[in-house]
Amino acid sequence: MSHPKFTKLIDYEALKEQYGESDPSITQKELEKSSSGHFSQDHADPNALSFSSDNLKSDQGLTGTRLRSYAFAVLTRKEYSKADLIEKLAMYAQSRDEVIELVNELARENYQSDLRVAEMMLRSQVRKGKGPNRIKLALRSKSLDKTLIQDDLNEIDWYEQAYQLKIKKYGVKVEKDQKLKAKQIRFLQYRGFEMDVIMKAISRKEDEE
Repeated sequence: MSHPKFTKLIDYEALKEQYGESDPSITQKELEKSSSGHFSQDHADPNALSFSSDNLKSDQGLTGTRLRSYAFAVLTRKEYSKADLIEKLAMYAQSRDEVIELVNELARENYQSDLRVAEMMLRSQVRKGKGPNRIKLALRSKSLDKTLIQDDLNEIDWYEQAYQLKIKKYGVKVEKDQKLKAKQIRFLQYRGFEMDVIMKAISRKEDEE
């Protein structure tokens, strides 16, 4: 449905101050808060948690058993996407190629899982009232393929999500004033909802299903 009075392009930087939110891409803190930690201490090397800053910042860098132990230490604290784990380990490793080989092995053994990270991010973003466009943006920021959770995205009732978000902020009244309606549209666009869903949500009457 086309609504020429309202722009379809979203200036996130301009809107984030208006709605008091952080950058639209998922932040490291959001991921840490939502992570419950897939790994237990049983999976890690006995020395995995013994790393100090001095050990990690050696001139030679980590390799072999020490690199593997550090990888487990990292993964016991929280989940990482494959891309983020590679960058994390490469900061302290002697060889980036060894890091990539190790991370690929950890992924094959299911110690690291992009699917788990994507599912975790989806749950976190939905709880925060984010729509599909913001969720896809968050996934892209972690180099995660949206197809990992495409089925989950398709199963969510985005219309209901948008409507509940609208009434929480603006109430159940169907706004007729064009300026106030435009404000609601911009808000839901910023949250990541599609225009057709937005128009249905802001036009829905209280007694409608």
